[in-house]
Amino acid sequence: MTHTAPVTDWASDFDVMDPRYLADPFSIWDELRQSCPIPHTDRRKSSWMPLRYEDVTAIAHDVEHFSSLKVAVIPGDEDEEPDNFDGPNLEYGLPPISADPPLHTWTRRLLLPWFSHMRVDSYIPLTRDLCQSLLDGFAGNGQADAAAHYAQQIPVRVIARILGVSTDLADTFTGWVRDVLEFADDAERRQRGAEGLFQYFLDQLELRRQHPGDDLLSELLRTEVEGEPVDDGIVLGMAGLVLIAGVDTTWSAIGSSLWHLASHADDRRRLVAEPDLMPTAVEELLRAYSPVTMAREVTEDIEYAGCPMKKGDKVLMNFPAANRDPEAFEHPEAVQLDRAHNRHVAFGSGIHRCAGSNLARMELQVALEEWLARIPEFSLAEGQEITWAGGQVRGPRVLPVVFP
Repeated sequence: MTHTAPVTDWASDFDVMDPRYLADPFSIWDELRQSCPIPHTDRRKSSWMPLRYEDVTAIAHDVEHFSSLKVAVIPGDEDEEPDNFDGPNLEYGLPPISADPPLHTWTRRLLLPWFSHMRVDSYIPLTRDLCQSLLDGFAGNGQADAAAHYAQQIPVRVIARILGVSTDLADTFTGWVRDVLEFADDAERRQRGAEGLFQYFLDQLELRRQHPGDDLLSELLRTEVEGEPVDDGIVLGMAGLVLIAGVDTTWSAIGSSLWHLASHADDRRRLVAEPDLMPTAVEELLRAYSPVTMAREVTEDIEYAGCPMKKGDKVLMNFPAANRDPEAFEHPEAVQLDRAHNRHVAFGSGIHRCAGSNLARMELQVALEEWLARIPEFSLAEGQEITWAGGQVRGPRVLPVVFP
């Protein structure tokens, strides 16, 4: 496990894993936006972090100079395959998110139908039943960990259904995803998560070849691109992406939204009284508590906004900070559940905009609707610590709440 020194100068030596950053990145962004809107660090690897909406979206659209082949915010072992993995080449990473055109183009096209409005609507009954079942487990207790007992349990089970894998392994999947995303400074844990995840999907590919179903994995194995079957390494990468990107991100959004409602009684009571406001409120909660930061890699030496970026440097696409930029949003620090003009980039921008955004929105809305229908009054448990994860994905991992 790597331990780094505390940050003394956020402009020239930032650290997205610093305890202060994990607890409250917002004040750090606000301070830097005035003095140094694209801070730099040499921790782990030379990296830049644009904080303004204009810069984040401009870089997101410049795929020529900013590649998506390496999207990890914390440079780790992106160039290595899991040590004990006996399977196809994983050089493709997690397409389409870690791919540039043309691989990005056709892999994204294969995924989009699975996350269309019509397909996502078909997942709503499953999601409602799941949320109600989870609430049955603790609604009578007067207290719960809203992250561990609720938020973290929802997306993994929905994604398992899409992939056609057993929901009985939900806790195992969750462990692998957390190992890969949340423990970037722990190489052993990161490797363990990647090995478990890819070995599981490799075994599933063999099962689907023998017993195909109506799930995403079976569909990818049946698909041909330019007359050739899709390489197993690409299928594995796409399956890994759907699990990793579809689980941690959405449970973080659900958890952060529940944290907000637990700590802002007026907003909570307004949503209970005005349920028709929910779709607009969901967009505002996504803006205010965007969970995901992605990375790009500089393809050649370039000067951007006066910053001398070198080939191989990382650029951390700080979508959450962009969504708090006062140049783009009026009173960005305030959560306004009825915010009318809200061009947030919680799901990214450009060709890599999240393919699963429809699913994430649905899960967040249904999770909040069902919670508020069952537990309309709740608050943070006094004296109990709330734990936040950060780096690639920010959200509460321990969220103790109490209710009548």
